[in-house]
Amino acid sequence: MLTTKSDIINHLKREILPLEGLGAHRPGIAMGLDMVFMDEVFPQGHFPLGAVHELISEGAEAAASTAGFTAAVVSGLMKTGGPAVWIGHSPILFPPALKAFGIQPDQVIVIDLKKEKDILWAMEETLKCPVLSAVIGELPELSFTHSRRFQLAVEQSKTTGFILRSNPGTETPNACIARWNIKPLLSCPEDGLPGIGHPRWQIDLLKIRNGRPHSWIVEWVNGKFRPVADSIPSILLQPKRKTG
Repeated sequence: MLTTKSDIINHLKREILPLEGLGAHRPGIAMGLDMVFMDEVFPQGHFPLGAVHELISEGAEAAASTAGFTAAVVSGLMKTGGPAVWIGHSPILFPPALKAFGIQPDQVIVIDLKKEKDILWAMEETLKCPVLSAVIGELPELSFTHSRRFQLAVEQSKTTGFILRSNPGTETPNACIARWNIKPLLSCPEDGLPGIGHPRWQIDLLKIRNGRPHSWIVEWVNGKFRPVADSIPSILLQPKRKTG
């Protein structure tokens, strides 16, 4: 029996979220991500799974950094799931580097396709596969129609999808659950140790359905994400946007 306004609102949220592509996730998968410091901004209190994420980047350095961040996230999904698929035209993925994020290269199936229509088809078909932990696709452009087809596919399979858009021509609306912008930052050596420090990113969550945009500075340390700062002004979440 729902007796308070808060109970009624929470009940309605649980009813509505599955209709918007945020249904129940596979038990244990969210725990493998270990991104607790981000959880408060997400609609269900954890990184959205069984959904499609859009990650945009400008320039080669940002694209490589975005690929590294994505690999780090996928490594968490693979702790309790199956292999991943990485699709693109001459993919930017460097398989030996996956070990730095806890992924063995033979756990990732790389598909190199020449035509964008073939990449779109392969993305949709692999996203329908429930035994995969994640599907990553490199696409410069993404229409609302194709993003909706991807989202419908993952709502059935519960597989998580990532669309890497390097130097996108436009940032038009689509059906992806979230839009991210990942920027590389200078690493900071550990006290008393020579050489370079841990991989570091500025992570801007530009939009999130039923959640709150936010920004973090994060490092990858000993196989886990570690927040460096959590107080970036919200003005930084308003990047220059292209239209067209």
